[in-house]
Amino acid sequence: MDGLEGSRIYFSPCGIGFGHVSRSVSIAEEVVRRGGEVIFSTYLEAVDYVSKFGFPVLSAPPIQMENDPTGSIDLKSSTIEQGITAFPTLLEQVRFEIQSMKAFDADIVFSDTRVSSIIAGRLLKIPVVLLLNQFLPRVPRVKDTNFFRVLDGTVLTILGRTWALSDIIVIPDFPEPYTISLDSLRMPRRVGARVRLVGSILQEKPEENTNSHEIRERLGVREGQRLVYAGISGPRAEREPLIRLLEPIFAKFPDGYRIIMSMGAPHGGSDPIERGALTMIPWLENRFEYLNACDLVISRGGHETIMQSICYSKPSVIIPVPRHPEQYGNARRAMELGVATAIHQRDIDGDSLVAIVDKMVGSRRYKRFLDDINSKEHLGDGIGNTLDVIDEMLHL
Repeated sequence: MDGLEGSRIYFSPCGIGFGHVSRSVSIAEEVVRRGGEVIFSTYLEAVDYVSKFGFPVLSAPPIQMENDPTGSIDLKSSTIEQGITAFPTLLEQVRFEIQSMKAFDADIVFSDTRVSSIIAGRLLKIPVVLLLNQFLPRVPRVKDTNFFRVLDGTVLTILGRTWALSDIIVIPDFPEPYTISLDSLRMPRRVGARVRLVGSILQEKPEENTNSHEIRERLGVREGQRLVYAGISGPRAEREPLIRLLEPIFAKFPDGYRIIMSMGAPHGGSDPIERGALTMIPWLENRFEYLNACDLVISRGGHETIMQSICYSKPSVIIPVPRHPEQYGNARRAMELGVATAIHQRDIDGDSLVAIVDKMVGSRRYKRFLDDINSKEHLGDGIGNTLDVIDEMLHL
């Protein structure tokens, strides 16, 4: 495809966690490879993530969720609940995005779950491609009062109408009946006509990873041992409580296992920390090598991680962030598809986790379901299909 040569694509991913920014970076790499120019606007930890890949990145005013000590969303402190408090920050983001888009002279705005960049793109009459896996996010409520129901309805209405301002909505998910984010994709028919389900956005495909044996040797995995990859990602406030909980459990895992745990810290370096059966690495430069080499994945319920685990034919133990509706929905769908087991964070202890892992690695059931899903040719090439959409928008 030569259609991207000379194009200027403005990437604007959500800065909370790494799921949004990592998939945007993968698409941006292919844009540059095909002759386009890119710039990023994001915030929080995502700024450091983009910098590691050498792309120019602007630090936008942040909007974020607050978390309690368990990693659960703290409703009283979260700006999304306060609504009115978040509004001035949203306006500041829109102003920032307008200035940045003008300075870059963007041909296309590529927003990953960013409301401000959609509004800015529309005001500047720049085509907007939206990457999204939650059209109707659900805010967790401990007390479901009339006030909060009205507030939720107002927020969701505004979000839905803002998403609908995009020219094309790209969903990085499988088509039915294999869609992971099915619970979050209810949308009006008028919007559905502009939706493209493109498949998983994989930085590296399984067939491109051929050093599984070397990775296992490097980690000291003996013959007959199982390798578990624990990819604990997400915002720091969500991942650190789970890391603290899992570290002593993993260290005492039975002799038949080796555990590699990624701690999701971009500036933590890659030097391994050994504790019993556990090897902890603050930041994995190429997590796909470990995903390919492992026998089982343990993770949060992030959409990207679940999709990647399925594409690599790895069964998962999913531990969603407490009271996180999207991750609960993702975990439920993965269980319905027969590729995962989910467990509440509050229920985790050494014996229960070992029992679940033992049962899963000893069963062929998960492998059969994973093989069946991956045998479907229509699941799609997420990066290639997304680049086709960008090319289409450039030539309208």
